[in-house]
Amino acid sequence: MPLPKPNLHPPFNIVRLSHVELAVTDLAKSRAFYVDVLGLQVTDETADTIYLRAMEERGHHCIVLKKAATAEARDLGFKVFGDEDLDKAAHFFKQKGLPVEWIERPYQSRTFRTRDPQGIPLEFYSKMDRLPPIHQKYALYRGVKPLRIDHFNCFSPNVDDAVAFYNEIGFRVTEYTADEETGRLWAAWTHRKGGVHDIAFTNGRGPRLHHTAFWVPTPLNIIDLLDLMSTSGWLANIERGPGRHGISNAFFLYVRDPDNHRIEIYCSDYQTVDPDLEPIKWDLKDPQRQTLWGAPAPRSWFEEGSQFADAETVEPALKAQPIIAP
Repeated sequence: MPLPKPNLHPPFNIVRLSHVELAVTDLAKSRAFYVDVLGLQVTDETADTIYLRAMEERGHHCIVLKKAATAEARDLGFKVFGDEDLDKAAHFFKQKGLPVEWIERPYQSRTFRTRDPQGIPLEFYSKMDRLPPIHQKYALYRGVKPLRIDHFNCFSPNVDDAVAFYNEIGFRVTEYTADEETGRLWAAWTHRKGGVHDIAFTNGRGPRLHHTAFWVPTPLNIIDLLDLMSTSGWLANIERGPGRHGISNAFFLYVRDPDNHRIEIYCSDYQTVDPDLEPIKWDLKDPQRQTLWGAPAPRSWFEEGSQFADAETVEPALKAQPIIAP
């Protein structure tokens, strides 16, 4: 199926991805991972919740950890331009027959929850409490020195449908992989903020959250994290990398938190601000698609992900497979 033409005048204006809520089974272990190892900053903490931000972020949080009996992914948060856009967004989802629930969220202004047509739980707001800048407080930097949340990647049972829906609300495709036999999309990277992606979709049983990514200053930060994890009891949580993606050109590392939520550490992709930028197509069987250096990803990378709360998962319509490491 052909890619949809970019919708440069969507029904409401999404600025960027904002935050994610993860349900975790052991809050102390999760705190040790996200704070002591990755280096995210605690902005608030209660008996069952930890709010975190990265070093360049002024918003109150980019990740919320909630203690729960079962690990799962909850809402993916997006910031819209203003209150008018928030009302337009709510109207859009209602017109699509999708649920709209206005909710109270700490540190956020008016917020509503909904789901996309495949069942991914989404949250939209226009204002979040601002915190003083800390990007020059170098004594606070530790772990991988995360600067900001960068993107989500989700398993989708039908990537063509996912891309069509998100294109309608203004997300533009930067790179994609198509199955040569059927012409269907196997994966696609879409953005709002001018990077390679705010949210990407990978063919697989879904909807499920594949990973949440954080931007770091340099590839050397990733090397430092590997040294730290391998000598402080976290060796088994290193899943894939380091390496350089063919798609996005980014330097990467994939690690797993104590509940197996996947986190990507990411840097060095490119700017995509121009509205007429042509998407880059990749062959599904190209060994440099996954890793520019040719190393395939492990099977876990294609099969394992975090269940979304109250979302029914289905098998993908497309059965094509990329190269998988033995």
